[in-house]
Amino acid sequence: MTRQDAPDLLGVAVVGAGRMGADHVRRIERVISGARVVAVADVDEERARAAAALAGGCSAHTAPEAAMGAPGVDAVLIASPGPAHEATLLEALARDVPVLCEKPLTPDAASALRVVEAEARLGHRRVQVGFMRRYDPEYGRLRALLTGGGLGRALMLHCVHRNAATPPGYTAPMMISDSVVHEIDTARWLLDQEIAAVQVVRPAPSGTAPEGLDDPQLVLLETAGGVVVDVEIFVNCGFGYQVRCEVVGERGTARVGDDHGPFVNAAGRWGGAIPADFRVRFEEAYDREVQAWVDATRRGDTTGPGAWDGYAAAAVCEAALQAQATGGRTRVEMAPRPALYGAEKDGGGRADG
Repeated sequence: MTRQDAPDLLGVAVVGAGRMGADHVRRIERVISGARVVAVADVDEERARAAAALAGGCSAHTAPEAAMGAPGVDAVLIASPGPAHEATLLEALARDVPVLCEKPLTPDAASALRVVEAEARLGHRRVQVGFMRRYDPEYGRLRALLTGGGLGRALMLHCVHRNAATPPGYTAPMMISDSVVHEIDTARWLLDQEIAAVQVVRPAPSGTAPEGLDDPQLVLLETAGGVVVDVEIFVNCGFGYQVRCEVVGERGTARVGDDHGPFVNAAGRWGGAIPADFRVRFEEAYDREVQAWVDATRRGDTTGPGAWDGYAAAAVCEAALQAQATGGRTRVEMAPRPALYGAEKDGGGRADG
């Protein structure tokens, strides 16, 4: 019996068959356990069919609704471009189907809030957002140090987010919405505090940056509890993909992201490799994230970062984009937190996590 014929496996419809969607099809079929891909959707029919072939020839569609309605679908994984997320999420919630949605939840705070409100009306959580760093072992150990109290109260976070190069058409706002959004969620999760204000500082741009792109930039986040987070975002560093995070506490510091893989001494040289992109650096985190979603869904639960976390990240991104454009300090405006996501408090990063 093939995986496609196994009734005890969670049947997943994957919406979006680009780089991330195809990678998730591979992951479900070949890496994790407990699930199978039964339908794939993409506006590009040829791409949908190619991804479906990775899953042993499951059904291929050009509309998310058709994939969700395919026989055997129990849950939906959304990996389409961000502007398409809202419609697919609302359709999934209308069907009361569990969803794992790649970040962003939606591209802006207003549409993210509509998703939050739709889920709140449903009365139970169905949405998990793909902030995969929460599933990275190093970040997990950093969180454990903070919650265990060994570092004392957190005072600052120092973050680095570097990419080797940007594709054609990449813009300054994408530095926030596509990259720094991960540090935004990480800060909320590690510190259990909402972000209250944002400022963006622009040094002289690198000579390797594309014309018109101010790269690198420094993003300063202030939490409601008084922690300051600085994020160096450098998307054309030229040498690879590098993500680091250091917590400065009252009684100590801790840092993750310094190296991965073997550290080699050979041929008169020493050192290690720098990952080429995020899929290499966070491959294990993606595997753990999807496995956790499958396991929770099979037992009738929804865990991990939720719709409120997606909305909070979108609200901070909006403030950061304003700060990026004006150079001024911008306060983050957020709607009241629905009861479904826990009580209102300075924190918020762990209630859904």
